[in-house]
Amino acid sequence: MDKPIRVLVANRPRLIRELILTTFADQSDIEVVGQVTNEADIVESVEKTQPDFVLIAQDSLGRRPSVCDTVFRLYPKVRIIAVDSNQKYSVHYWASLDIHSHDVEPSEEGILGVLRSKPASESLDTKSRKSGPERDSVI
Repeated sequence: MDKPIRVLVANRPRLIRELILTTFADQSDIEVVGQVTNEADIVESVEKTQPDFVLIAQDSLGRRPSVCDTVFRLYPKVRIIAVDSNQKYSVHYWASLDIHSHDVEPSEEGILGVLRSKPASESLDTKSRKSGPERDSVI
């Protein structure tokens, strides 16, 4: 078996965080390495837990959460999924020479698909691994 996907859950509100944790509890290939309730603690928690992914709140449509820039500057291999508190919008962010994103289906399947996908740096053909109406954009 491959190494589990290490995830730090830093979503708020609490209800969304609990839904995410419940979803991940049934996934044998995903390990929740920590929970953060305060955005100010995300960077410290990333340092301590060394996750593959961080799930955070997406507060404003079309705007990358500011914590992404700090995390990517310090930990460029970490990938971030930002989930709208109404679960109607989520975005996958990752860093390369630029920060990229694509819309993610706001569902259990959409988020699990991103967690299980290969990083863009491991795949030259990122479009072939997408499902649904997603788009890449450099922010």
